[in-house]
Order: sequence, then C-alpha cells, then structure tokens
Amino acid sequence: MVALSFLLRSCTAHSAALQCHAQSFIQGLLPNSIIQTDLLLLYSKLGLLHEARKVFDKMLDRKNMYSWNVMIASYAQNCMYADALVVFREFKFCGLRPDHYTLPPLFKASVGVDDSSIGSTCHGLVIRLGYEGYVVVANSVLEFYVKYGAVSQACCVFSNMLCTDSVTWNLMILGFGRAGLCSNAMHCFREMLSLGGMRVDFMTLPSVLNACGKEGDLLKVREVHGHVVRSFGFDVDAAIGNALIDVYGKCGCLKDSEKVFRTMHFLNLVTWTTMISCYGAHGKGEESLLLFKKMVDEGFRPNPVTLTAILTSCSRSGLIDQGKQIFSSICSDYGFEPTVEHYACMVDLLSRRGYLFEALELLQSVKSSETGSMWGALLAGCVMHKNVEVGEIAAHRLFQLEPNNASNYIALSAGSILLEESTFDQADLSHPLAQMICKILII
Repeated sequence: MVALSFLLRSCTAHSAALQCHAQSFIQGLLPNSIIQTDLLLLYSKLGLLHEARKVFDKMLDRKNMYSWNVMIASYAQNCMYADALVVFREFKFCGLRPDHYTLPPLFKASVGVDDSSIGSTCHGLVIRLGYEGYVVVANSVLEFYVKYGAVSQACCVFSNMLCTDSVTWNLMILGFGRAGLCSNAMHCFREMLSLGGMRVDFMTLPSVLNACGKEGDLLKVREVHGHVVRSFGFDVDAAIGNALIDVYGKCGCLKDSEKVFRTMHFLNLVTWTTMISCYGAHGKGEESLLLFKKMVDEGFRPNPVTLTAILTSCSRSGLIDQGKQIFSSICSDYGFEPTVEHYACMVDLLSRRGYLFEALELLQSVKSSETGSMWGALLAGCVMHKNVEVGEIAAHRLFQLEPNNASNYIALSAGSILLEESTFDQADLSHPLAQMICKILII
C-alpha cells in the first residue's frame, strides 16, 4: 500500500493515474482513506474533476476535513465555482466546521458566480471563527473586495490585518489602481518598497501605471518606470511594457511610448494595438498605418480591437481612403463581420470629412445594431459641414434612441444648425423638430 501511495503522489499523466487507480482495485485496497485521499489529490492535480468527485463520493470517512478542502479548492482553481459552492453546502449539511483552508476558495467562487453576498457571508464566518490572523485567509477577503471594486471595505480589512505579505500589498495597490486612485496607489507602492523584502508583481505594476495615466501624472509614471528598470531591467514583461506605452501616450509623451516599444523583446498583439492607438491619439495616422502593415507582415493577425484602433487613427487623421480600405478588408481578409465599434469609426470618419450622405447610407445598413454614438457622430459632422438635411434625420434618430440623454440636447443647441441655417418660425409647429427646438430655446 505504501508503494502504491508513493506512485499515486508521483503520477503526472492521465493514463498513469487510471492504471494506478485500477491497481488499487485489483489489490483490494479500496475503500481506504489514505489511498482515496491520494487518488483525490492526483485527479485534482491533473484537472480531472469528474473522476475526483467520483472518488470523493465513495469515501467512507465523511469527517475527513482534508478531502473536503481539496474538493472545494480544486473546483475553485478550475473555475468550476458553482460546483465548489455545492460541495461547501454539502460540507455544512454534514455539520462540519470550516477551517482556515476551507474558506479562501469560497471567496474566489463568490466572484466567479458574481454573487457578492456569498463573499460577505464568508467574511462573517472568518470573523466569527477568528481566522483574521491567518494571512492567507485575510488576503482572500482582501482580494474579494478588490475584485468587486469595494475599495473602502478593502482598506478596512487591510488596516485590521495583523500580518501582511507581498500578496497583501500587491492587492491593495491593485485595488487603488483599478479605482483610478493614483495617489493612494503610489503611497501604498512606496510604503511597500520601504519595508524591504517585498516584491511588486507583474500584475500590480500595470494597474499602478494605468491609474497614473488617468491622472496624467507624468512624474509618478517615471517613478514607477524607474522601479521597473531597477527591478527587471529594460527587457520588461509584455503586460508592463504595454502599460508603459499606453500611459506615456496618455501623458502626451509619444517619444517615450516609441522608446518602450522599441526596447521590448517580446511583442504581443496588445503591444502592437497599443502603439497604433497612441499614434492615432496624437494625430499620426500615417505612422499608425505603417505600424499596422509591419504588424501584419510579421505574422500578427489583427483582432477586432486592433481594427478599431487603426480605424480610429484613420478617422482622427482624416485618412478616408485608407479607412475605407481597412473597413472593407475586415470581412474579406480577416474573416469576421465588422462590429458596432467598426461601423461607429467609419461613420465618424465619413462625417468628419463631409461624406454625410455616405455615412447616412452606412448607418441605415446597420439598423439592427445602430447606437446613439453613431448618430451623434453623424450629427456632429452635420454641424461641422452645415448640412441641415442630413442633420434633421440624424437628430430625429438620435433622440429616438436616447430621449433622456441631456448631452444630445446640448450638442444640438451648441451646433445651432437647425436654428441658424433653417428658416424656423416659433409659431409654426409644422417643423419636424419644433418641440425639440423650442425646448432648447427655453433652456
């Protein structure tokens, strides 16, 4: 039995696991709590949760806390969150008391099934059972609140923690970063580094950088970048490099974005897309197109997000022919239908350049998936080019789609295309937009 137990613990393949399981039957070693626990661990490690559950259900020792914890954790680790919660309900039905290994996977399951009440209940259990002192448990509670964006609750948990580790600090920085609280994220970041022995992970730094980008705080961006170089050198992880490209672009430092892009040894599709977006945001459509071509030449296949980025670049730079060419290639070259975002980009491009009837025709061809933003782009183009005819159509449809959006009224009022260019008599209510215009005048 000892030899079989050793074999079970050293198995790394599905076929070997099944052979060992069969041998345990042949040798008459089942049911046996030790062998069954080893089988449970083996199947869980290999991600064979169906087999693991069958072993678990045949275990005679239902008071074995270890097997319950393995089953719950395995389901949670394999994103089978509902199953993890089912096992926990069975666990409670057996009258068992959870220990500090039982609860952490349940917080992950709570987020996985998008039910915050489960996590809140588990937090209550942690407090009632006195498990706050276990850093693994406290980190699980903290991660739950961070993932739900509940920063104030996360801060409360953090301040009451008796012991912290790198995971704790990274979670707090991540929470502040996701919430766009750059100053808080940076304060936490600096405090963590001052403690010594703590390491900022690859997932946390992009979040801090994104928060700095939202505030446009270039000094803080450079501070974080300096830490990245000191810790990881210039050959940074793709996620961090992508975040640096993006945040420098948002802070108006396109040259720095280009420098980071050039120094990265591993480029993924997100890297190319981010750099294309940066060029577009700075009105450098030609550079976006050159980079897009280089990306395709190097074997990268654009996804819908990449195509949105290049179409947006064309729109901002007024590159109508190139934009049309890329739009037509979405289906013919890349094999998928244009998305709502792609149509919106094309409407914006055509409207900006004064191709208003063409933009209207395009909009009318996608009636099932039209959005207010599309008609808003067309209306803005009509304002720019003083086209009342198309402007009335755009305004009508825009207000049908978004009757309660106050910004639409402001846009129409600011453009004044129907007030200044149309012959409008306030007493003549036959005008198709009479009530709308009167409302704007009164405002």
